[in-house]
Amino acid sequence: MNDYLHNTIPNLKPFNYDHHHDAHFINKPWVLVNGISKKKSIYTFKADNVLEISRKDNVIKTTWNINIQNSFSIETEDGKITVKAFFKDDDILVLNNENKEEFAMYINVSNYDDDINSVEDIQDFLKEKYKKKVSTIIYDHEFYYIEKSKEFGPYKVEVLAEKVNAGDISAYCFVRDVNEHDYSNRMRIEDLLHEL
Repeated sequence: MNDYLHNTIPNLKPFNYDHHHDAHFINKPWVLVNGISKKKSIYTFKADNVLEISRKDNVIKTTWNINIQNSFSIETEDGKITVKAFFKDDDILVLNNENKEEFAMYINVSNYDDDINSVEDIQDFLKEKYKKKVSTIIYDHEFYYIEKSKEFGPYKVEVLAEKVNAGDISAYCFVRDVNEHDYSNRMRIEDLLHEL
């Protein structure tokens, strides 16, 4: 992977045929993020190696192929390009051009209720997506809390919320994740509750 791509979008997972191809890639509506402020384009990679590119009332059909090294060849309006595919998450696809320092980012909108037609819509999508992800992580995780110089836990956030609501502990008690060694991040129970 080129350094510029890794520096721009960290923690990318390479395309894995067994994991991604059928479940996350084929027949999914991928909205192109690049240039969305000028025109919206939806890319759908079909199982028969047909690539449909939809723009307003116009649908262009072209071809795509994948080789053994998971490199994709895509026929575009500008000619044939070779790209490597990466996933940021199962619904964020990045195609990195192997011959130039450029990439295209796509969002799978099949599990998203609202239309994505602008940069603001993309920001809303990402905000909602990662808010749900943070809430899930926080909800499933366990935390210690410290009160009057004594440490208690670990507890899940729902248990901490019950203790706060019952008046057993203060919402201003510091907490630390079970994987942290101290309270230096200065997070309080109240901060966890705001993320749920």
